[in-house]
Amino acid sequence: MNIPTFGEKTKNLNYKKRIGAYIIVSKNNHNEIVLVQAPNGAYFLPGGEIEAGETREEAIDREMIEELGVEVTIGEYLGQADEYFHSRHRQSDYYNPGYFFVADDWKQICEPLEKTNTLKWVSVNDGIELLKRGSHKWAVKQWKAKKN
Repeated sequence: MNIPTFGEKTKNLNYKKRIGAYIIVSKNNHNEIVLVQAPNGAYFLPGGEIEAGETREEAIDREMIEELGVEVTIGEYLGQADEYFHSRHRQSDYYNPGYFFVADDWKQICEPLEKTNTLKWVSVNDGIELLKRGSHKWAVKQWKAKKN
């Protein structure tokens, strides 16, 4: 199976591997999705790095509490997409294999634990435009195509 890859892999750069799990959380009959806006203004799907010993699903469960304050029911697995990028914030280059899922359901259980991000509900098309990473855009496009 061919894994979609985004960003440019530059020769002679030392990439740190950062494996992530991300999820599409929607409302209003799947017409809106939530994005996480980092302090630098960039938008991402909710989720993040899979920590040592965690499964993809455990990482999503943890990240949802941290970023959104929600409990999700993890549904469809959309697939893997890889990304090469430079983080100005961390001053590092990353190879980011990402695993993308869809939330079948979710419920608010607390305030987000992380206070540095902003949450934004947007239309699916606006979300695709706003997302910074090509792999995140790819996942939303995959989901959109399947639900139509």
